[in-house]
Amino acid sequence: MIKKLSAYKLYLIFSAATALFFSLASTVMIVYHIQGVHLNPLQLILVGTTLEAACFMFEIPTGIVADVYSRKLSIVIGAFLIGIGFTLEGSVPKFAAVLASQIIWGLGATFLSGSVEAWIAEENKDMNLDQVFMKGAQAGQIGAVVGIILSTMLANFSIRFPLIISGIMCMLFSVFLAFFMPENNFKSSAPEDLNTFGKMGHTFMTSIRFIRSKPIVMLLLSVTLFYGLSSEGYDRLSTAHFLNDTTLPRLGNLQPVTWFGIFGITGMILSAVVMQLFIGKLEKNNKINSAVMLLTTNVFYILSMIVFALTRNFSVMLTGYLLTNIFRIINEPIYNSWLNNHIDENARATVLSTNGQLNALGQIIGGPIIGIIATRISISIGIACTALLMTPVVLLYFISIFKDRKGKNVCDVGDSYETINIGESSDDVYN
Repeated sequence: MIKKLSAYKLYLIFSAATALFFSLASTVMIVYHIQGVHLNPLQLILVGTTLEAACFMFEIPTGIVADVYSRKLSIVIGAFLIGIGFTLEGSVPKFAAVLASQIIWGLGATFLSGSVEAWIAEENKDMNLDQVFMKGAQAGQIGAVVGIILSTMLANFSIRFPLIISGIMCMLFSVFLAFFMPENNFKSSAPEDLNTFGKMGHTFMTSIRFIRSKPIVMLLLSVTLFYGLSSEGYDRLSTAHFLNDTTLPRLGNLQPVTWFGIFGITGMILSAVVMQLFIGKLEKNNKINSAVMLLTTNVFYILSMIVFALTRNFSVMLTGYLLTNIFRIINEPIYNSWLNNHIDENARATVLSTNGQLNALGQIIGGPIIGIIATRISISIGIACTALLMTPVVLLYFISIFKDRKGKNVCDVGDSYETINIGESSDDVYN
């Protein structure tokens, strides 16, 4: 019998490996789309919109699979499909093939969305989730740096190599997970006497009732919608902004794509340093403190993106780009932890999949609008509009902080748990 790895160790391996695969592909992906497939700004956005449309369509069904049948099965399937998508995208430099690949690896991403967080939360119930997610983010940063270096080296030979190799490695990793990933604490969220569709319907309705009963979860899901509205324009146009709106300094005989490897490594190193400072502040497991960090991080995230968008000076543009990515990287694990701490475990994967679906919906709506602006006016204005779409999250975090403080005060004076949240104990709210 093959000995399984510990859940925490495998989570760190998973975080590092998947970050490596994604950075190996993503470091050169937009450059490949621009220089290899010759896409214009609107087509670049449509590629992302196709990916997010696939995520939107499949997010809830795949989340239910993770809640009803197995987190592990969902993760293994997801990793394998993402590998197929990357391999196809790099192998056929045609717009149609790129769109098809987005659908395949978008489907794979929905199998991972929510499943990984739900799996590690269940398998490591005795560990502080803030610390687990932060350590996972740090492991991901290490993997991402390795992926960026490999991507840059391979891209100097062929811009397509990183995507193909990333896809193959991702498929092999899914086989590794099938053999070594533990799953000991999973319990189906649906009654055993229901059939497949009955179980899915039961889990989905349970999740909807849970979300409706928790205003703060509804607020956090609203935050995700605005993240989606704003993220597609930045993700798809930032590389084009560098290539079209400023002059990249020459690096001897190396290809310009090398700069994007340098950007990525520099950003990861800076993010790792800042992340370590944030880990110390989160050791107290104070959710109000987490909310204040999120509020502050997002204010600077928006300001940095505006600076990046509106300048054509290479040094200022690079500074704005690095700061934007740092605040974005810091934001994700803190947000994930805060959201997870408010979710009932019986519907965790489905609620997190709903979170992913709202992100996808936002990108589907916001992406084409930003693409049209960038094509008809300028890429710079398109990214600036992307930053403006982020501004409502500041207000939503203010409201969330107020509700968390109000809820804590209710607990402190010993009111009944129904006052805090119908159908859930006070321990579930604050642990």
